Amino acid sequence: MTCPERRIEYLTSAEIAEAIAAGDRTAILPLAATEQHGPHLPLSMDSDHADALAVRIAHRLATALVLPTVRVGYSPHHLGFPGTLSVRASTLEAICLDHCANLAAHGFTRVVLFSGHLGNYPVMRDFEPRLAAALAPALQVIVYRNSAAVLDAWRESAESVAALGSRVRGHADVAETSVMLALHPERVRAGRAAAGYLGPVDEEFLRQAFIEGVDAVSVNGVLGDPIGASDAIGHAALDAVTDLVVEYATAHGA
Repeated sequence: MTCPERRIEYLTSAEIAEAIAAGDRTAILPLAATEQHGPHLPLSMDSDHADALAVRIAHRLATALVLPTVRVGYSPHHLGFPGTLSVRASTLEAICLDHCANLAAHGFTRVVLFSGHLGNYPVMRDFEPRLAAALAPALQVIVYRNSAAVLDAWRESAESVAALGSRVRGHADVAETSVMLALHPERVRAGRAAAGYLGPVDEEFLRQAFIEGVDAVSVNGVLGDPIGASDAIGHAALDAVTDLVVEYATAHGA
C-alpha cells in the first residue's frame, strides 16, 4: 500500500481500491462497547482499546485495512450503571454480517474479527459458524475468540512489569486502566480509582455477573483493582494481545 494509513474511514475510495489491487485484501473488524468502567475510566475504554489494537494488528499483518470499530456491543450486564449502551446479540451478529458482505463485494478475501470488550466473546463464538457459512466462499471469516487468553495476557503483563497480576479481574482493573494510561492518559480520573470485586473469576461468578448484572457483584463496577496502573503495563498488555490476534490470524491464513 502506498499510504501508511490503515483505517479505511480516513482513506478515499480510490486509495482503498488501489490498496486492494496491490494485495491488501484482509480487513480487520474490531468490536467493542460503550459501557461503564468504574468511577475512573470513560465509557469509551473498550472502543479506544479496540481502535488501537486494530491498527497494530493491521500493521503486523502488513496486507490488512481496518474497518471502523463497532462501538456499541453486547453489554446488558452493565446496564445497571448510567450511560451504558447495549445491543442484542442478534443485532451485533447482523452488523457484522452486513459489514462483511460489503467487503466481499469490493474485493476483500478475508476478514479478521476480534473484540476490545470481553463481554462480546460469547456472542462471537456463537455466531462465528453462521457468519462463515453466510459469507463463504467469497470471504474467509477469522474470529479471534479466546477471551481467557486475553485475560491471561493482561495478568502476565501486569505481573511481569510490576508484580501486580493479582489485581487483574478483567474490567477497569490495573490492566485496563494501564491501557488507557498508555493511549489517552488525560481520560483517566486517577483520583477516583478504587478496587472493586477481588474474588475469583470462576463459572459461578460469571453466571451471576451476566445474569444479575455487574452491579450485583461490584458496587463501583470494577472487577479487580486499578491501583498501581502505569503506561508501561498498558504498552505491555497492548503488545501481548496484538501478538495473540496476529498469531491466530496468521495461523488461519491471514
